[in-house]
Amino acid sequence: MSFLTRTKGATADDLVTGKGPKEGLLSRGAALLIMSVFTLYFLVPIWWLFIASTKDRGQLLTTPSLWFADFNLFNNIRDLLDYNDGIYVRWLGNSLLYAGVGAILATILASMCGYALAKYSFRGRELLFNVVLGGVLVPATALALPLFLLFSQVNLTNTIWAVLLPSIVSPFGVYLSRIYAASSVPDELIEAARLDGAGEVRTFFTVSIRLMVPALVTVFLFQFVTIWNNFFLPLIMLRSQELFPVTYGLYTWNTQLNQIPELRTYVLVGSLLSIIPLIIAFLLLQRFWRGGLGAGSVK
Repeated sequence: MSFLTRTKGATADDLVTGKGPKEGLLSRGAALLIMSVFTLYFLVPIWWLFIASTKDRGQLLTTPSLWFADFNLFNNIRDLLDYNDGIYVRWLGNSLLYAGVGAILATILASMCGYALAKYSFRGRELLFNVVLGGVLVPATALALPLFLLFSQVNLTNTIWAVLLPSIVSPFGVYLSRIYAASSVPDELIEAARLDGAGEVRTFFTVSIRLMVPALVTVFLFQFVTIWNNFFLPLIMLRSQELFPVTYGLYTWNTQLNQIPELRTYVLVGSLLSIIPLIIAFLLLQRFWRGGLGAGSVK
């Protein structure tokens, strides 16, 4: 009788794991509290940036930091886009070019390399994969100076290629693509495509790549964010203001605040606008991410 009383209200999973309803409630409460704290940690700076972008220069330091004053967001955006003949729009376009094209090319190259390492046996395969793993551990800042010396030898510094070409290399993308291809692309499916007369390139682009969608989306998002936030490489490679990405351009404005105080508002509004493409990319690709996960599990 005491056992029945003690287990009343407990589920079968609770009886197996030895956890009661109270312990489960405490665990969920603790998890909810931790997630709430981290959510505030990430959202409060964005909220502050939005609030600051709605104020004019005189209200930034004289009004509450986390609440509105006069709503001048649209006027600030118009002034930002008109400043210096619309150089901010040029910077934003450069960032979209570097991040968009670089992420697409990096995803294609990484998926092909990872797929080859996973599905083909050849001499030195494991050595090559270990070299790729070593590349994951090397910080990008450590490669910036050697890259500058190499590009200066071929007169490619201060060009879009100086930022774009290094961006298409993604050791992490190769690693992730190999792991995912090995687990999600059956060898029997590849053999069936070969028996039907499909070549290796056609098999990859028509059959295998469909099963690798979640990995490809992950590689693209990681590479897009990495290139978009890249600061040190443009700092070393670029000298012409017309080639700056938005991150480096805003930095140059921030260094001129003592001489040009009105740039403070432009830096804040520009920073707010610069995170919108990242949010859009995540929102648009999220459904492909989930859809690819479901398709991969069924197949």
